Amino acid sequence: MSIHPALRYADPNTAIDWLAKAFGFTQEEVFHDDNGVVQHAVLALGTGKVLVSGPRGDGWLGGQEAVPLASPISLYVVVADPVAHHARAVAEGATIVRELAHMDYGSHEYSARDPEGNLWSFGTYQP
Repeated sequence: MSIHPALRYADPNTAIDWLAKAFGFTQEEVFHDDNGVVQHAVLALGTGKVLVSGPRGDGWLGGQEAVPLASPISLYVVVADPVAHHARAVAEGATIVRELAHMDYGSHEYSARDPEGNLWSFGTYQP
């Protein structure tokens, strides 16, 4: 069994490019509509995957349009080298909301927001 978070972006094309540059994701599958807007994408980082789509109208799957900074969800991604990952994210303009820190439970990690406000944490903690 596996879990794949699904994220909606107001501008999924830009989000996919940024997630690749700043966080190191690769595109596995990307499906566009007739206007070239991403409708569904699968991005990978190591063995982990996230699903990305564009905006949907209110009521789609019982939800609302994506609202930056309003999501209660935070994604945690295990990376081998959080120092290098942090440097890459900073170089690409990620908004760092928690600087690199060594946690009392043994992890070395940091947290950042993507351009649309989703909260991502990267570190060595293996739940």
